[in-house]
Amino acid sequence: MDAPSGAGPRTVTCGSPGTAEPTAAGRSARAPTAPWARFSAWLECVCVVTFDLELGQALELVYPSDFQLTDKEKGSICYLSFPDSHSGCLGDTQFSFRMRQCGGQRSPWHSEDRRYNSGAPVALQRDPAHYFGYVYFRQVKDSSVKRGYFQKSLVLVSRLPFVRLFQSLLSLIAPEYFDKLAPCLEAVCNEIDQWPAPVPGQTLNLPVMGVVIQAHIPSRVDKPEPSPLKQCDQNLLPAPVVLASVHELDLFRCFRPVLTHVQMLWELMLLGEPLLVLAPSPDVSSELVLALTSCLQPLKFCCDFRPYFTIHDSEFKEFTTRTQAPPNVVLGVTNPFFIKTLQHWPHVLRVGEPKMSGDLPKQVKLKKPSRLKTLDTKPGLYTAYTAHLHRDKALLKRLLKGVQKKRPGDLQSALLRRHLLELTQSFIFPLEHYMASLMPLQKNITPWKTPPQIRPFRQEDFLRSLEHSGPQLTCILKGDWLGLYRRFFKSPHFDGWYRQRHREMAHKLEALHLEALCEADIETWMKDKSEVEVVDLVLKLREKLVRAQGHQLPVKAVTLQRVQLYIEMAIGSLPKDLQAVLCPP
Repeated sequence: MDAPSGAGPRTVTCGSPGTAEPTAAGRSARAPTAPWARFSAWLECVCVVTFDLELGQALELVYPSDFQLTDKEKGSICYLSFPDSHSGCLGDTQFSFRMRQCGGQRSPWHSEDRRYNSGAPVALQRDPAHYFGYVYFRQVKDSSVKRGYFQKSLVLVSRLPFVRLFQSLLSLIAPEYFDKLAPCLEAVCNEIDQWPAPVPGQTLNLPVMGVVIQAHIPSRVDKPEPSPLKQCDQNLLPAPVVLASVHELDLFRCFRPVLTHVQMLWELMLLGEPLLVLAPSPDVSSELVLALTSCLQPLKFCCDFRPYFTIHDSEFKEFTTRTQAPPNVVLGVTNPFFIKTLQHWPHVLRVGEPKMSGDLPKQVKLKKPSRLKTLDTKPGLYTAYTAHLHRDKALLKRLLKGVQKKRPGDLQSALLRRHLLELTQSFIFPLEHYMASLMPLQKNITPWKTPPQIRPFRQEDFLRSLEHSGPQLTCILKGDWLGLYRRFFKSPHFDGWYRQRHREMAHKLEALHLEALCEADIETWMKDKSEVEVVDLVLKLREKLVRAQGHQLPVKAVTLQRVQLYIEMAIGSLPKDLQAVLCPP
């Protein structure tokens, strides 16, 4: 098979984590119409990491080979793609990691990000500063290898948090790749380069290796329950692999050992508290961290999180320093060394080997941080935190009954997901209601005046409003809701939520002002106005038109057409010399 342009293999070894290539800021010179433009709508690159006796982990292959990674990024991918020696993973293991992007501005082929992000739920937007790595690691005995083991990882690097889609893709690609190597990977990358771009709200058929993966791309207007998938074209053979979701994990399986503490963990996530998750293997670690960070949906998780983290990571010193307070990060690790290093962290969750039987595994106990030891620390949630809300015992009974009746795992997960969604919505609704009250009334928005400002968010006013419009209206859980809100105000999630809502309201205000201008009688207004005032109107309307298109304001196409018409009308009323200045040839 002829190698496609820019798809040849290359071998690079792990450089020093602190060094960077000088070409990193450019990432790549490829234009959106160049080869691999459609591929890059889904993936940044595909990497193969192998174990070299002399070099340790080494980056054996990068597709497309002209994708530029800094030395620091190469080192991170190498270390994060292999389980550490404490995990002892034999056979095939799938897990995920998230790493900081070190290369400055992104390439031009990501110019469509704004369009995708404007329609995607905030929690599923493309990450502008991090890469997600989806790993398929194989370790099997092999007498032909000097070390006695075949050890290799296939890694999909993306900015999309579609963990379920990419793990499903890897389960198809990786076994075939480990048997046939490079030619297989070439063909797969070419197939992905033919996929349609992910468009929120659409159900897509994604062909790869003789299989069609059918996936619905979530939209921010979707209902919380999964959308029914369209049936695949009858001519597509074989029958498609239908994904129930591109991103949702099996929450029940992830939370099985900590079900009694799910609400406390939800509170810790809501408040952006630092949490160390110590698990027996990278697959358990990464799934638990991703489950924790997803339990705030539809809120976006605004803190840092690392589903799998090692002592070799370039941010190790930054996260483990004792000279300042622990950062707002959820850290998934497998090396017990972290227990000793992060003893000063306020919350540590250690889980044991997953139990595969039908019974509910022994629940981890709540323990004081002072009980933290070093390598022999037993499973438990080590924290001095006291939950603000009472535990929902009815939910635990339903889940336990489901275990006893052998209820399917996806139904158990749906129960848990609905509970967490309703809990988050009950918490957020009063904030949304109060925020909406800060918006100026539409009757106060007039065409020839600057629109009024959004009123400031006053925390005490909001807390007083809870008596009549608090979470008690939609949630049966009792507890110290006021105390929870007060702590929430100090968290990164309040800041993230407020900035997003304020930005959306400001855009709405701009759109309403634009519509008011379009409904005004511009000819009558211009009759007694000076040339300077008319020119000023033209410039302002042009600025509003650019902002409306650039920020994708919620305005109708007919409104934008009318603005353009008004601009032309205003210019036409001016002398020829001014028209020439405003409309140069």
